[in-house]
Amino acid sequence: MKLSYSAIAATLLGVCSASSMAANVEIYGRADVSVQSSDEGEGSFTEVKSNASRIGFKGTHELSNELSVVYKAEFQVDLDGDSNKGDSITDRNQYIGLKGNFGEVLLGKNDTVLKQSQGKVDLFSDHNGDIKVLWKGENRMADTITYKTKKYNGFQLGVTYVAEDSVDGEDATSVALFYGDKALKKSSLYAALAFDSEMKGYDVARATIQAKLAGVALGAMVQTQEQVSTGKEMDGFLISAKYGIDNWTLKGQLQTANHDGGDDKSGFTLGADYKLAKSTKLYTFYTSFDMDSGADEDYLALGIQYKF
Repeated sequence: MKLSYSAIAATLLGVCSASSMAANVEIYGRADVSVQSSDEGEGSFTEVKSNASRIGFKGTHELSNELSVVYKAEFQVDLDGDSNKGDSITDRNQYIGLKGNFGEVLLGKNDTVLKQSQGKVDLFSDHNGDIKVLWKGENRMADTITYKTKKYNGFQLGVTYVAEDSVDGEDATSVALFYGDKALKKSSLYAALAFDSEMKGYDVARATIQAKLAGVALGAMVQTQEQVSTGKEMDGFLISAKYGIDNWTLKGQLQTANHDGGDDKSGFTLGADYKLAKSTKLYTFYTSFDMDSGADEDYLALGIQYKF
């Protein structure tokens, strides 16, 4: 679904007006734009790039002491103006559901629980160093039912079911077990184990862990994936680290992907963020990918991110 700016504005205003009577609604967004030198194998070029900038609304409506409606409608906005006509605004997570003592059930378009299981270990998500460049599994799927239990002693189970949507369609499932707090604020450890079955043609298993040690957030991920139609497999790992000092955050990340037949791929990213305010930061990063069977890629960027 593609919408115009005026349609989104009308929707947001309508929701705010309707919600003022009973519901809790939050309008939020993120503007993220970088100026960068990019080399994708045919020489370098300069570009101004919008990095998953977005706007949306989300909220809850308490139906009783033990039951609430939860909802979200989020849209990606390409602030650089490079999108094809009609593609400047696209759908992100959009769902409605119920939350109570049983946990939470969501219906609509949503990230699979395997994608959610990465927590905040991928330090360059939505930028050129995103783990989706080398790995499968970073799926946002339509026609989903997602269920998550309540947390018990820090543990939580999640399941995503993707409906066939047609007679010739195929369903898929994603399962994840989470532990701790992905923001590392309520706990000093986060871990997850997740599996995809026939999700976009792949079976995927992923293990994730992140912890704070002496002020450094250290993260690691291990993944194996198999293409269902061919049986071809890939094994890979990722390690990341970040350290904050005053208004600076220093970050680094390394990722590998070793495919059947000796097709080895790897990438690393080094970067730094400078916080101007709670809502705003400047950032820079350098990303480099070494691709055995394809063109190597290099990116050097300077950007600004604002959240509201």
